[in-house]
Amino acid sequence: MARGGFPGMGGNMQQLMRQAQQMQQNIAKVQEEIGNREFTASSGGGAVTVVVTGNRELKHITLSPECVDPDDIEMLQDLIITAVNEAMRLAESTMQEEMNKVTGGMPMGF
Repeated sequence: MARGGFPGMGGNMQQLMRQAQQMQQNIAKVQEEIGNREFTASSGGGAVTVVVTGNRELKHITLSPECVDPDDIEMLQDLIITAVNEAMRLAESTMQEEMNKVTGGMPMGF
């Protein structure tokens, strides 16, 4: 067997390993960059605005005074859920798009 790999693979295997290591470094960099970014979404025409990070952490909720109706708490709850879910979808789709750039579209399980 050739030293350090399979017979006949020599330099190709080493190059493949270097490419894999570079891809891992790029993936880690993208994950960190997106994780630190903030994503904002609103619902109810801006009545509720939320901010989440790329790490799916809810950072901030802003409620306009006119959406706070003590007689209709369910509507406010729905607006909050809608805004949070939209911000999370935005963060997730951005992460997927950036990962596809790094991996060339290979499914990586992120």
